[in-house]
Amino acid sequence: MVGGGAAGLSAALTLGRARQRTLLIDAGEPSNRTAEGMGALLGYDGRPPEQLYSAGRDELSKYSTVEIRSGRVTGGTVNDGGFDLELEAGSRESARNVLLAMGSDYRPPQVRGVLERWGRSVFHCPFCHGWEVRDKALGVLDPSPRGAERALLLRFWSDDVTLFTNGESGMEPEDVDRLTQAKVSIEESVVLELRGDAPALEAVVFEDGAHRACEGLLVPAPMFQRSSLAEQLGARLTKDAPIESVEVDAMFRTSVPGLYAAGDASATAPPSVATAIAAGSTAAKTIVHDLVEELYPVPGR
Repeated sequence: MVGGGAAGLSAALTLGRARQRTLLIDAGEPSNRTAEGMGALLGYDGRPPEQLYSAGRDELSKYSTVEIRSGRVTGGTVNDGGFDLELEAGSRESARNVLLAMGSDYRPPQVRGVLERWGRSVFHCPFCHGWEVRDKALGVLDPSPRGAERALLLRFWSDDVTLFTNGESGMEPEDVDRLTQAKVSIEESVVLELRGDAPALEAVVFEDGAHRACEGLLVPAPMFQRSSLAEQLGARLTKDAPIESVEVDAMFRTSVPGLYAAGDASATAPPSVATAIAAGSTAAKTIVHDLVEELYPVPGR
């Protein structure tokens, strides 16, 4: 198991309970580590991500079938019996099956002030963070064709929504009509920076020195693989913006037998902790079912 976030912990729990010897290697860098709380996660709604991960590690410690090891996997190769993984510390581990659950790197817009507020007043998912900024002055910084759709979505959380097109003015007339109907403001000025006592947000500042009040900002955040490990092991990647992900089938199998991927690394659903937990559990069950087929094949098949 490469990665100890929501998907990795969930998969390790399912495999451990299925009495499969499981090694989880975790670099300790979940993609939501900067978030103040997790929204819309049953049982943990609004609670810090580390509470979930700590509880998950505590639960796994009760299973003799699971080992959690801090570290980073830096490379890997395929062998006749499975996979050899290289760790940053110089050691190597071999496994019959590998599940990639190392998450993805989110890359929000390179606007001054975004990173200091990322996961707080600047976010990429209104379902995760919208409630915390409800009824405030909200904005969407997105000049792409999806910007209008994001702004319309954000209207469910506030009556005061502005779409910042950041100097772009090629919006389709029908999108302008929809935004006007929804009473969403359109601001085409080039954005210079964000203002406020971070992680709070007070305003979006433009190149000409003007500003517009904004207390929550929704931005696109393309996702990229955190390492070349998937490619080293022969897995196919999908590199269609805004997501670079490991290709998997409906049961989280990659193009390489014995290699699986779940969570943000495979991005089979809109990213969230809830979908990552579900993906990890399903991937683990797939591994066990595949082992049955491998160890006890149907005669003649």
